[in-house]
Amino acid sequence: MIEPQLVCLNGHAAGALDWRCGQCGAPIEIAHLPPFDAHAIRNGDWSLWRYGAMLPVEPRLTLGEGMTALTPVPMPDGEVYAKLEYLNPTGSYKDRGTVVLINHLIAHKVGEVVEDSSGNAGASLAAYAAAARIHARIFAPALAPAAKKRLIKQFADLVEVDGARSAPTAACHQAAQHTVYASHAWSPFFIAGQMTAAWEVWEQLGRRAPDALVCPVGHGGLFLGFARGFQMLHEAGLIDRLPKLYAVQAAACDPIVRGWESGADTPPVTEENLTLADGIVVNEPVRGVEVLRVIRDSGGMALRVSEDAIREALRTLIGRGLLVEPTSATAAAALHTVREQVGAGALIVMPLTGTGLKTLAS
Repeated sequence: MIEPQLVCLNGHAAGALDWRCGQCGAPIEIAHLPPFDAHAIRNGDWSLWRYGAMLPVEPRLTLGEGMTALTPVPMPDGEVYAKLEYLNPTGSYKDRGTVVLINHLIAHKVGEVVEDSSGNAGASLAAYAAAARIHARIFAPALAPAAKKRLIKQFADLVEVDGARSAPTAACHQAAQHTVYASHAWSPFFIAGQMTAAWEVWEQLGRRAPDALVCPVGHGGLFLGFARGFQMLHEAGLIDRLPKLYAVQAAACDPIVRGWESGADTPPVTEENLTLADGIVVNEPVRGVEVLRVIRDSGGMALRVSEDAIREALRTLIGRGLLVEPTSATAAAALHTVREQVGAGALIVMPLTGTGLKTLAS
């Protein structure tokens, strides 16, 4: 495989292990991803590597991530299709991005990495790094869920940082001056892995796109993966329209919603108030400009939901046999508004992003 060419959003060349542009600080992209080719799908492979021909790395390591179930779920405002991302190896959608990123790091013989996370991304990177014999240090908020911190400790060194969610990010950035930063928020390889979720949905729906996608958004990695994945299917002539994209945030921390409501190109920096949806407490999304753009381009919306609405949605999902963490329930909490927008007969897909097993009391 030819080494992927990396450039920042302003066109500057970037090194293979850079996490942002050294000249302007902008996020980095992979310059020329392979186009989607339905004939290149590996039909005998029941992991995300069935799409390996469209990914920018060679699969040197896999834990069997991807190909999660898409199942119809009766909800108060009508049936939706839930993409059960919490069935990935470490219990969250993060494994899709982590496995692509970790294979990139293996190719470059990286021996040590750092990452910051409120839980799921850290647990994912820790597990995959352990499998790859890469030493990982995960910086996490001291107030992160205890079960997630215990999971990280099974595989890697955990560095707990007091203060707001941004505090471990700042500490990790300091550490990244001396080692490789394997960032789920910044890495274009992470987003490349998330595109596979869109391709799976397309196959699972009989090679068609849904009418709408409703997704929790913090930094927006999964949301952008879906957006880019469906865009590639459209460019390949495999779908005739793109789904409307709905980004959902907790009212306690909602920069994307505020940016969308104000018509801004860049989301404002907001406060980091406590919320049940701890997995999306991000007051300054790295790719917020792109998140806002794809919402508008798709004809979708950015929606905020209250803590009471999240609790009620969580109870509803558990009542359907779906044990998810509260962050996953933010999407379900917005379904009433989405259904009003797209109509009673519209096909809606909702990723359930993380398992509730990590939030059960010990």
